[in-house]
Amino acid sequence: MRSFLRLGAVGLALFFATLIAHAQLAIEITGAGAGRVPIAVADFTGERVIAQALVSVVRADLERSGRFNVLDAGAASLDENATPDYAGWKGKGLDAMVVGSVHALPDGRYETRFRAYDSIKRQAVAGFAFQHTSAQIRLTAHRIADAIIEALTGERGVNATRIAYVVKGAGRYELMIADADGQGAQAALASKEPIMSPAWSPDGAKLAYVSFEQKKPVIYIHDLATGRRHVLANFKGSNSAPAWSPDGKRLAVTLTKDGISQIYLINADGSGATKFSNTATLDTEPQFSPDGEFLYFTSDRGGTPQIYRQALSGGPAQRLTFEGSYNVTPRLSPDGKHLAFITRHEGRFRVALMDLESRQTVILTDTAKDESPSFAPNGRMILFATEVGGRGVLAAVSTDGRSKYRLSIPAADIREPAWGPFPK
Repeated sequence: MRSFLRLGAVGLALFFATLIAHAQLAIEITGAGAGRVPIAVADFTGERVIAQALVSVVRADLERSGRFNVLDAGAASLDENATPDYAGWKGKGLDAMVVGSVHALPDGRYETRFRAYDSIKRQAVAGFAFQHTSAQIRLTAHRIADAIIEALTGERGVNATRIAYVVKGAGRYELMIADADGQGAQAALASKEPIMSPAWSPDGAKLAYVSFEQKKPVIYIHDLATGRRHVLANFKGSNSAPAWSPDGKRLAVTLTKDGISQIYLINADGSGATKFSNTATLDTEPQFSPDGEFLYFTSDRGGTPQIYRQALSGGPAQRLTFEGSYNVTPRLSPDGKHLAFITRHEGRFRVALMDLESRQTVILTDTAKDESPSFAPNGRMILFATEVGGRGVLAAVSTDGRSKYRLSIPAADIREPAWGPFPK
């Protein structure tokens, strides 16, 4: 099922099945995790319809984070000026409470205010006001959820970030951009030919990807704001596996223009392609370290596909994976301390996580056909593609393996996820 030669030529995944165009991803939480903070989000006062829509998103964001157990706040609506009832909340088993209001402004916009309270510390820990249009309800809710998560856990939330993925229908491929919860999906590109390996630029403004619209794999860079794009690499043979440098000025790519898959560095405008690897074996799937000092990549130079690391300044490559005969698709955590990858374990392809200091490795998933791991920008969750019931879905797992959820579209096949950076 998994050909390493195919991996070197065009990446790990192609995709199958049918698409309901522009359908939203549905979320199913499959593992809630332990030690979650019991919290309630009271119905916001004011503009009832807007408030209900906003609060429902905040609650879902908190639940999906794996850090909170969202409980019923009761029938009462509370605004941000309500007197905190710490004893009453604690008596209901709540460690935290969120209250707020939504009011219409004269210019047609809305102002949403909220406060988050810590029942144990008996104090307000977060509170902001957002002015927004009705079209920005979801973004406002994501920002509120992220502020709550950071205030109560010290960890930056990722609900206001975006994900990219590819869906295949009957003779049609679409590169989709959606909110982190899978909603608000829009097609950045539609094609009759395969699209794969989307990679976000560090500023989140562009996507590099591989398209077969010229009947061969060619790498493009796509400006998401304007829709304009340019060819990054269209050399003889295969052009695949783009990965951005941390400063966004160049990319690492895999080319076969010299006969075998080798890694090259190329400027973001498509100029200055220089060979990084120069071996008689297959080198592919490059990934920059967050500090820009190393490239991680997959190679079969040891006889089987394994993950290596090599300094961009030169020197020999260092092999990192030794357990098993198949370890591919290296992805670095944002802090550079952990390496996610796909390993073949007991005949199944699963997401694994290595602590780069101790070299200890744990397997995070219990599925069988995992591909394309991608870290959330806060490093807590890993998004990946897998199969459930013979259909491609996206799934996410926390780095401790406790929190899990799936994103799917009925009767559609989804692959190639990439989690975007924090918004600038």
